[in-house]
Amino acid sequence: MSKRGRNINLYLMDGEPGGRMKCTLANWTGVAYKIPRTELDQCKERDDLKQSGIYFLFGISDQTGENVVYVGQAGARKNGEGILFRLQEHKRNAEKDYWTEAVVFTTSNNSFDPTEISYLENRFCSLAKEAKRYQVKNGNEPTSGNVTEEKESELEEFIDNAKIVVGTLGHKLFEPLVPITILSANVAVDAEDEQILYLKRTKENAKGRRTNEGFVVFKGGIVSENPTASCPDGIKQLREQYAEKIDSNNVLAEDILFKSPSAAAAFVTYASANGLTMWVNDNGKSLKDIESSI
Repeated sequence: MSKRGRNINLYLMDGEPGGRMKCTLANWTGVAYKIPRTELDQCKERDDLKQSGIYFLFGISDQTGENVVYVGQAGARKNGEGILFRLQEHKRNAEKDYWTEAVVFTTSNNSFDPTEISYLENRFCSLAKEAKRYQVKNGNEPTSGNVTEEKESELEEFIDNAKIVVGTLGHKLFEPLVPITILSANVAVDAEDEQILYLKRTKENAKGRRTNEGFVVFKGGIVSENPTASCPDGIKQLREQYAEKIDSNNVLAEDILFKSPSAAAAFVTYASANGLTMWVNDNGKSLKDIESSI
């Protein structure tokens, strides 16, 4: 079944792709802004940024080089201070010097109340942790608040639209590394099982899948403990980068995305590797042959 198209309106507020952006969807009251940290002062006259809303602070960790995000909420105040004021507070906070841009959500009719933004903050934080794309910097789990089932349904629709917008603005914060199809309330399987590949070796036991971003090696795979004598330094650095995701039995604790099949194979084998020939399907057909036949 083909997916339904969506109409997204993207306005370059400064006339350039690296500047501020405003994003809306057809027939949706939500309004999103992408604001570089350096451009916060240019938003002072925007009344909708003085409202209540949810925001995401995006950056890169100095320690690990991983993508990081902080999810927060801001309530409108009687003195006209709201989302923008909260972002300016974060800009002055030395403990949050990692973020380089913010993505903000509010509404065109200023309809968020405190309970609703608490619910949204909790859900967005949970969804980001589940996807494991970014290191979530929230120290405490946000409270969900108490909303009616009718309001929950409405807010979940808002979340679905916001996830599309966040991805459109360049952050795959909520997208799983591998597409998932829900077969029933309790069963989830890979959306394209026929594309699962196995490493053509006897020593290691790993499987993965080509995606439109590279190659994912799945959680539970066993990797080589020691490098080969000729292992390049780049591969050794790759293993060091993900050392915390390998347990004491050399088993991967979570899915890992690599830029190419060869990088994925080299990571698993701790040696130089040609991923196009080493990753094979159930029938022993290599990734190279699979892609050549498409």
